[in-house]
Parts: sequence; structure tokens; C-alpha cells
Amino acid sequence: MVVQTIPARIRWAVDLMDVQPADHVLEIGCGPGAGAELICSRLQTGKMFAIDRSESGVDRTKRRNAKFVEAGRLTVRQIDLATLRVPVKRLNKVFAFNVNLFWVRECPDEIALLHERVLPGGAVFLFYEANRAELVPTIVQKASAALSGGGFRVSVVEQKAPAVVGIIGRR
Repeated sequence: MVVQTIPARIRWAVDLMDVQPADHVLEIGCGPGAGAELICSRLQTGKMFAIDRSESGVDRTKRRNAKFVEAGRLTVRQIDLATLRVPVKRLNKVFAFNVNLFWVRECPDEIALLHERVLPGGAVFLFYEANRAELVPTIVQKASAALSGGGFRVSVVEQKAPAVVGIIGRR
């Protein structure tokens, strides 16, 4: 079995989220499952629900995190956020890395769903890797506006190397 590494940018993002053992976390766009692996390794009584529109992303996340799926700590589904019915009553944290939804189009319904499901004191963490520096201001402005328009208090954090920006919406 090949050991898969977790990229530094994902480690930084998950560290910034400060995942607690009892947290209930939603990951939007789980892709290869690195974020889910790191988050689930920090959960004890908490649970994680990971979604992706891509069948291959769901399959990769399930394979990479089979022990967490088997333990009942991780549920992975192929679905998009717009049609999601969150299986837990309330979420402490929402995690998304390089999910363009929040800055490429209007998404008030998705933001409203998150605001309804995130507990007071909880947060939505949107992270983007800046492969084109000129896009960063637009990403920050549009994602921040989407979150604040949905009732979240927004802050922005940047990691310098590699260039990753985090837009945090607190409820």
C-alpha cells in the first residue's frame, strides 16, 4: 500500500480550523480525501460528512479513508451542495478547498443552507490556492460578499508560501 502524503497547504488549512474531537464537520469537494484524512484523525466522538460532485473524488476519498468510514466517523456522498440534506442536525465547521462555487457565481441558497446548519460560534472555512495572483482579490471579494450576505462575519487569512488564502465566515 502506498502512503499518501498530505500537502502542506491542506495541513495549514486544517490547523487553522482547529478541529476539536467532538466537532461535526462538512467538507465540500473532498477530491482525493487528504483533508478528510487529516480532519478525521482529529475527531473522536465527532463526525465528518464529505461531499463531491465527482464520482472519482468520492471513490478516492472512500478508499483513502476506509478506516474512518468503517469506524462510522466519515460518510462520503456524491452530491452537490445545492441538493444536500445534511445528515447531522448542526455543524461546527464547514471546510472547502479550491471550491469555485463561492466566487464564480451567485450562491445564496447554498450559503443559506450553511447558515442554517452551522451552529452559532461555528464557521465556514473556504480556502483557495492562488495559482494566479491576480485572481486573489476577486476571490476574496466575491467569496467574502457571499458569506457576509448570508449572515456570516468574515475574516481573511493568507499563508505566504505556498500562496493560499482562507476566507472564514463565523456564525
